[in-house]
Amino acid sequence: MLKHLAAYLGAGLAFALIDAVWLTTVGPRLYRPALDEVLAERFNLPAAIAFYLVFIAGVLMLAILPAVREGAGWTRAMANGAMLGFVAYATYDLTNQATLKVWSLKVTLADIGWGTVLTACAAAAGFAAYRWTETRLG
Repeated sequence: MLKHLAAYLGAGLAFALIDAVWLTTVGPRLYRPALDEVLAERFNLPAAIAFYLVFIAGVLMLAILPAVREGAGWTRAMANGAMLGFVAYATYDLTNQATLKVWSLKVTLADIGWGTVLTACAAAAGFAAYRWTETRLG
């Protein structure tokens, strides 16, 4: 159970830190100009925390643990994470593009690419945390 917790925390920390860099550097230049009329003035922290908690559980269950069970390496966890990120972010972005007038193809493509890379990195970090804990605890 401790290995699972380490993987969850490792993936969550990596996801949050890397995403924070994106959201503070690229985000204002990408999202604000394209989506200004639908963006909230204030960041909804409880909703963001809920997303991170749920999504990282998905990364653990659908990317990290399958790689562990297969006896595979971090590259398998990373590939699983990339696929999960692609599907999750594509679902969100393509639905928004289909239903919102202000949602642009530029935002869709950038965000799907970002979600793919971000989730892949988080899965690799979580896998590394799992294996590190495993070597320490047996």
